[in-house]
Amino acid sequence: MTASDIDAALDAALNDAYEQFKDLREGTNASYIRELAAADPDVFGIALVTTEGKVHTQGDFDSRVSIQSVSKVFTMARVLEDLGPQAVEDKIGVDATGMRFNSIIAVEVQKGREINPLVNPGAIAATSLVAGNDYDSKWKSILQTHSDFAGASLELNTPVYESEAGDNLRNQAIAHLLLSYGRMYFDPVQTTDLYTRQCSINVNARDLAVMAGTLANGGVNPLTKKYVVSPATVMHTLAVMATAGLYDNSGIWLFNTGMPAKSGVGGGLLAVSPGKLGIAVVSPPLDSAGNSVKAQKVIRYVVNKFRLNPYLVQPK
Repeated sequence: MTASDIDAALDAALNDAYEQFKDLREGTNASYIRELAAADPDVFGIALVTTEGKVHTQGDFDSRVSIQSVSKVFTMARVLEDLGPQAVEDKIGVDATGMRFNSIIAVEVQKGREINPLVNPGAIAATSLVAGNDYDSKWKSILQTHSDFAGASLELNTPVYESEAGDNLRNQAIAHLLLSYGRMYFDPVQTTDLYTRQCSINVNARDLAVMAGTLANGGVNPLTKKYVVSPATVMHTLAVMATAGLYDNSGIWLFNTGMPAKSGVGGGLLAVSPGKLGIAVVSPPLDSAGNSVKAQKVIRYVVNKFRLNPYLVQPK
């Protein structure tokens, strides 16, 4: 197939997926955060970015939602890049916990060990490890990293941040419990607030697809050509995404797609086909595990359409 043939096929697939799932009414918005509950449930945007820098979009790909747990991927990548994989393995952990994403029991049982940066305890620990001597410098690094991955100047969703900051007692408890086990590396109160702010960064489907495309392209943004992180950092990041990217349904997702991915309760979900493309969908209604219903269906459709599951090997 020529490049134009591939572009046409991708556009047709996104259009087909959009038409197939646009009227789906399954799932509900996250209700435990006031601003997320109030988000427009009809927002439905799809974007795909190839490693060659081609952008394909469908639907409402401009409407923004808070990034929520998808942010964990890019803060993890920042810490991996700056401190190296051994530090992340030693100071946080990289194993799936087998428990809920915000489990306190998981911290208590393992005394702050054997967690990973894509569940809340590990993500809070990762945030505490971001370079910087104070709150402001750490926040600057976090926001710049996310913006570099997206190839755009991302901004804070202030109403979401204020809503979450007024009700993050569980995460504060997790941070202090980690501190008691020597697994918190900055002030726990400030770290929790940084983590909350990080989750409140505003993104749309196109932003998320470029971020996924940057991972697919070995850490170089395929649109801006900026070197964001190393291929080795991407390698380790994708491994954790594969095992812990979709909350309690991570194993089910990997079983059906083989794709490293990450979801957030704001309704965003991105997935990476290494060396080929990144794809993202924004649609706020979630299933019981906290993953966007439409996003999962769209990405599975595209994965099957183009045989992107890396475990699907044709015999020779």
